[in-house]
Amino acid sequence: MSHCGRAFNPGISFVMPLTPNDPASATIDLPDEAATAALAHRLAPVLRAGDVIALRGDLGAGKTAFARALIRALTSPEEEVPSPTFTLVQSYDALLGRIFHFDLYRVTSPDELTEIGWDEALADGLVLVEWPERAGTLLPVARIDIELTFGASAGSRRASLCAPADRADAALQRAFGIE
Repeated sequence: MSHCGRAFNPGISFVMPLTPNDPASATIDLPDEAATAALAHRLAPVLRAGDVIALRGDLGAGKTAFARALIRALTSPEEEVPSPTFTLVQSYDALLGRIFHFDLYRVTSPDELTEIGWDEALADGLVLVEWPERAGTLLPVARIDIELTFGASAGSRRASLCAPADRADAALQRAFGIE
């Protein structure tokens, strides 16, 4: 049992908000890329148009692998999902609406976001954004943050999620397998 009085899977910690204004957070150890993809597949069914997923982490930490798995979970397992590192944004059609995958690594100023459809994406669909800190104040406060870090063993990662309290029950509990 966690300190919240809930059972959870091994390798997972989850903290429910104490007040309605507090975010909920969870951390899970991912032994390999398949576990990262599985996490994306568990999160996919609770996402909706209007959600923003901010993907944080060092180069090679698995942000694009997570985004690719999430997009395929929402579209088709065969969907071609190239990294948007050079195009800055890729979009996909899904049942929930348009998915916009931004990679802001090469963006030098938040002002550049208007040129690549940032505002339209936020108004229209599900937004996945790598290197979200480069969006500055244009990054919505109401978002799900996922930070991927390197794990203790080769190929492993650790995912830390933080979500607004109103999304905590559905999004985080399902994604982290909390009973």
